Amino acid sequence: MRRALRALSTVLIVSGALLILDAGLTLVWQEPVSAVYARFHQQELAGQLAGLQDVTELQLRALDQLRTERRRVAFLARALRRRAKPGDPIGRIEIARMRINFVVVEGTDTASLQKGPGHYPDTTFPGLRGTVAIAGHRTTYLAPFRRLNLMRKGDPIVLDMPYARFVYRTELRTIVSPTAYRYVTRRVGHDRLALTACHPLYSAAQRIVVFARLVDVQPRGRARPAAAAHGPAPPVAAGGRFPWLLVGVVVVLLLGALAAAALVARRRRGRRVG
Repeated sequence: MRRALRALSTVLIVSGALLILDAGLTLVWQEPVSAVYARFHQQELAGQLAGLQDVTELQLRALDQLRTERRRVAFLARALRRRAKPGDPIGRIEIARMRINFVVVEGTDTASLQKGPGHYPDTTFPGLRGTVAIAGHRTTYLAPFRRLNLMRKGDPIVLDMPYARFVYRTELRTIVSPTAYRYVTRRVGHDRLALTACHPLYSAAQRIVVFARLVDVQPRGRARPAAAAHGPAPPVAAGGRFPWLLVGVVVVLLLGALAAAALVARRRRGRRVG
């Protein structure tokens, strides 16, 4: 009986140590276990981006009838929007000053946001008129929007889609209630981007929103009229590295917990000897 109680107490101590370490890292950085999970998904999604440039023969013939880049971009945006399912990669978001570089997935459901920033399904796609809205976590699953509160007016935001590169310029950062969905996603007099996340950190009481105005569009691949005559479109840069840092953090957590358990066991043996 005593042996079982000692084993149980050791397990509880190890679990407690892991929870304390995890909470500490979450406060000063991000939740490490979910970060490893999301990073592996990001690696997988990055490898799928190049395949998004594929078009069917029917779509290719339709593209041949569109002579302007603007119309071709819109056509490809609608095509990608129709086939994108929750959790599928649709492009990449880059904010250099915030060191944000993540694959964006379709959907804002729980499972999709665990993979990375998620596009609101009922908002438009880049290349189509209206507001593009993207949500992201701030403390878990790589915390892609953790530093959204530090965005400044004029900061550039890039959405790298399979058919074009869209550059937005930050105009406003504001705090709204969780019910202000229509305010965030409504159409205004220009094409814009809205980035949203829970606010403040560790709370879902409010939402922080960054609005940015579209200032430049650089068509790529099939969106350029001459692309069809020059073979397949170049792939979207996948980027990303193996998450050795995140794996190392988890290993340190486990080693720390084991060390704590060993120390407790040694002290108990010393008491019995004494």
